[in-house]
Amino acid sequence: MGQRNRLQYIILGLLNQRPQTGYDLAKAFENEIGEFWQAQHSQIYPMLKRLEAAGEISHEDTVTGEKLAKKQYTLTAAGREKLVAWVSQPSPELTPSKDEFILKLYFIKTASDPRIQPMLREQYQLHQSQLHHLQQRQETVFPNQAAIDQAYGHYLILDHAIERESHYVEWLAQYLEK
Repeated sequence: MGQRNRLQYIILGLLNQRPQTGYDLAKAFENEIGEFWQAQHSQIYPMLKRLEAAGEISHEDTVTGEKLAKKQYTLTAAGREKLVAWVSQPSPELTPSKDEFILKLYFIKTASDPRIQPMLREQYQLHQSQLHHLQQRQETVFPNQAAIDQAYGHYLILDHAIERESHYVEWLAQYLEK
């Protein structure tokens, strides 16, 4: 099965939460969405044009300050229907991870290779830092059960990311020289 363009659904989902500018959408990829999906300005803005041409979103020009015009995008009924249909579809494929560290490990032949311990230490530090960041995000974004109940899917994703990083750190630690 070919790779579907999931960016369109992410944008529809973000606009389903509230109207946003292209800048707001790009910022979402630096924060919460960026924890599990990446997109650049060069991908987001052309997708906004395609979604608008398809009648799935619309925009209203707003002016901030003296002259700064911004396009505020909103979801149309057709866009909402497309989003609901996509969320309702099964997700039967596993997406391979593009982890460069794992790729490099594949080409190391022996445990005595002098590159392995520095690589493991570096990754251990990176994943420890990421785990700490995710735990702080969870405390900030979900301080109580009411916050969890309002964004349960988001909570599950963050919990999954914490579990993934915890496991990664444990896995690295078992191969680090003491």
